[in-house]
Amino acid sequence: MVTSLWGQTKIEFAYGADVLLTEHLSMLKGKHLGIITNHTALLSDGKHLLDALNEHRDQFTITALFGPEHGIRGEAPAGQSVENLFDSLTHAPIFSLYGKNKKPTAEMLKNVDLLIFDMQDVGARFYTYLSTLYYSLQSAAENNIPILVLDRPNPIGGVYADGPIRQNELTSFVGIAPIPIAHGMTFGELATYFSNEGLLGDNLHPKVTILKMKNWKRSAFFDELDTKWIKPSPNISSVETEIIYPGTCLLEGTNISEGRGTDNPFLTIGAPFINAKQLVEVLNKAHCSGLAFEVKKFIPREIPRTAVHPKYEDVECHGITIHITERTQVRAVQFGITLVSTLHKLYPKEFSFKEKSFDLLSGDSMVRKHILENTPPQTIIASYQKDVSKFLITRQKYLLY
Repeated sequence: MVTSLWGQTKIEFAYGADVLLTEHLSMLKGKHLGIITNHTALLSDGKHLLDALNEHRDQFTITALFGPEHGIRGEAPAGQSVENLFDSLTHAPIFSLYGKNKKPTAEMLKNVDLLIFDMQDVGARFYTYLSTLYYSLQSAAENNIPILVLDRPNPIGGVYADGPIRQNELTSFVGIAPIPIAHGMTFGELATYFSNEGLLGDNLHPKVTILKMKNWKRSAFFDELDTKWIKPSPNISSVETEIIYPGTCLLEGTNISEGRGTDNPFLTIGAPFINAKQLVEVLNKAHCSGLAFEVKKFIPREIPRTAVHPKYEDVECHGITIHITERTQVRAVQFGITLVSTLHKLYPKEFSFKEKSFDLLSGDSMVRKHILENTPPQTIIASYQKDVSKFLITRQKYLLY
């Protein structure tokens, strides 16, 4: 056992990928595999899933690889299309699922008789790896190919669920399913939720097998686990970033910098017109649980492979750094709504929404409309609580841990 930075004992556990290699490798014998994965698919010993599987290549054939946003190696910046390539290790084609195609096509799957899905989520509905999971399940059903999901932790735990339920008219790649922003589920749990709740489409129920983790607790944050941390994408640089991300990512739908082009994206926010001291004073009065705020002046810069042309590039911004003081008390989505509402109220002439983008992220256009009407944040938050309660009841059937 190892003690974490937060003074807690780290949990010895195994990923679903570990369980596959140590206990269920026979499931793959003689198969032609299509693997949907990226750089986050590490085993507990730090070895990548593809490297580990390649050591057993006499038992099966890897015929296709599929990479999500940021690519199979995790180096492409957010929003940048990823090209099709070939993998030098397995000699299999790498098909991009973040370009022309968002899901595996029948042509891509022509030499595949088993799909394997393995990548790390961050616990937020608008994180696009979740959409890649959704489309992979859909494609598996459409092409009558079984799919094996190797489960990984929800890095911010499996307890906190919050945010508006995505409305049908706002279905998109950053809102693929009618779930709250913070869903509190693992990809394995979501796979069965999507399938069994009929969310993949009429009569689409893929043959899904979930390989569970060992010894994961819903209350655990990623850095409380006895395993190696790896950035799930270029701008998610720490567990602290992941904790706040379901809230501050909403700023991507506004003219406020979410901190891309700085050392601490999503924990640093601002704009040239903000009075930072005033913003800190107002947020302190809002009693945002588990958070503290510090005045911050910063200049967003382009960072190769991380931030391409960030908002206010090379322009001095004034804003805040967000410090997480008690992570179990943080309600990131509620903070995000409070933050956006506060910025609109303080700077009504300068602040603006990117309407479509914000609505897709929030999942419900009423959030933006309420903010424009200066509806108190707590009223907005209260407006979706019944829907979240219904979601929590439904998801209970699919919890594996």
